[in-house]
Amino acid sequence: MIDFRTKKFGVISLGCDKNRVDSEKLLQIIKDRGCSLTDDESEANILIINTCAFLNQARKEAIDTILDCAANRSPSLEKIVVTGCLPQKFVGEIFDGLPEVDVFMGFNDYGSLFDALEKSYEGDRVNYVGKGDNPYLAHRVLTTPCHYAYLKIADGCNNFCTYCLIPKIRGRYVSYPEEKLLEEAENLGDVSELILVAQDVSRYGTDLYGKKYLATFLKKLTTLVNINSVRLLYCYPDMIDDELISEIRDNPKIIKYIDIPLQHSEDRVLKLMNRRGTREGYLSLIRKLKDNIPGIAIRSTFITGFPTETEEECDAMCSFLEEAKLTNCGFFAYSREPDTPAYKLKGQIAYNVKRRRVKKLYDVQRGISSRFLDGFVGRVLSVVCDGIDYDRNCFVGRAYFSAPDIDGKVYFNANQAVQGEKYDVIIKSHDGYDMFGATGDYLDE
Repeated sequence: MIDFRTKKFGVISLGCDKNRVDSEKLLQIIKDRGCSLTDDESEANILIINTCAFLNQARKEAIDTILDCAANRSPSLEKIVVTGCLPQKFVGEIFDGLPEVDVFMGFNDYGSLFDALEKSYEGDRVNYVGKGDNPYLAHRVLTTPCHYAYLKIADGCNNFCTYCLIPKIRGRYVSYPEEKLLEEAENLGDVSELILVAQDVSRYGTDLYGKKYLATFLKKLTTLVNINSVRLLYCYPDMIDDELISEIRDNPKIIKYIDIPLQHSEDRVLKLMNRRGTREGYLSLIRKLKDNIPGIAIRSTFITGFPTETEEECDAMCSFLEEAKLTNCGFFAYSREPDTPAYKLKGQIAYNVKRRRVKKLYDVQRGISSRFLDGFVGRVLSVVCDGIDYDRNCFVGRAYFSAPDIDGKVYFNANQAVQGEKYDVIIKSHDGYDMFGATGDYLDE
């Protein structure tokens, strides 16, 4: 038997915030075994790489990371473990192709990490995908800054968009029981901002409780004294109802912000994508949200260059953006993924055309965002401090209309600022994405 308490473990987490939560629970499993953790790869005896495989680009990043770690392995590194979506879906292809890896595990196998490692130390490379047990953990080792955290409330997806691999990697939609989620949230300690994530947050509870349950869960979650505010990501438009809108509006702990992945605006393309929505339906929902929740920030993502998308349909998406006036947007070129229905569609679009269309959409949204930010210049804005930007020699934070990592930031000068605390910042300027300002006491000097 190996005494793993003598080993140092390092974890590299790739991909989305949902993957980050998985990595944090994996870190807790390691910690519970009495093992040491290190964030210095050169010190690790066992290095775990938690991968994403949603897009070809993510798979390339994962493989490049594995090869880089293997090529630069320190004398202390004994085992490389690859977990997550890449082996879950593609272990049959990569087991022989990546001999540098000692252990492969899927995202449901973390509970058997040490069993797999024992077998590996016996001398064999191990494929443990689908052989393990992943118990629900209410404790995690947080890897985010101390004042915010993510809470993954479900896994898998039932939407079966024609461009997406998630259902074939993560399976069908599974909500986590509310009592376990509440325990997990309570165990996080004092959290300034708790960010709810899942592939489809708004579908929460439909499988467990037979009805939409997100609004009910939010009521219970926000009674926890250690949770100071809640932000909602990834709410699908067809699941946003009056009850949820009212809860966002009336609950003071819910940040007036919602992420709604629309993916396109034109009916023909939406139908090809297997998205349950229409241009007019989306615009109606956006108007409803703005009418019922004054000042709400609405974020979305869009895909351009989907097979057969015409130049006119891309232009129509530009006009949709002008009409919708969303606060923040991300735009992506369609990625042709094997084993998805869209892969077989005729009318695939050239890469340079997709890139040009992405730029066109960003240019339109930049103008919309710039006009939105114009309204804050000269005004005082409440900003949560995320830390210090040493390159700019100032503090950096976010307004309520910005989520970590994906939206714009506020760079500000102050005599002092504490991470996680809020400050009144006088906005002096912006660049169409980020804002710049200072606190009143700093300006008074």
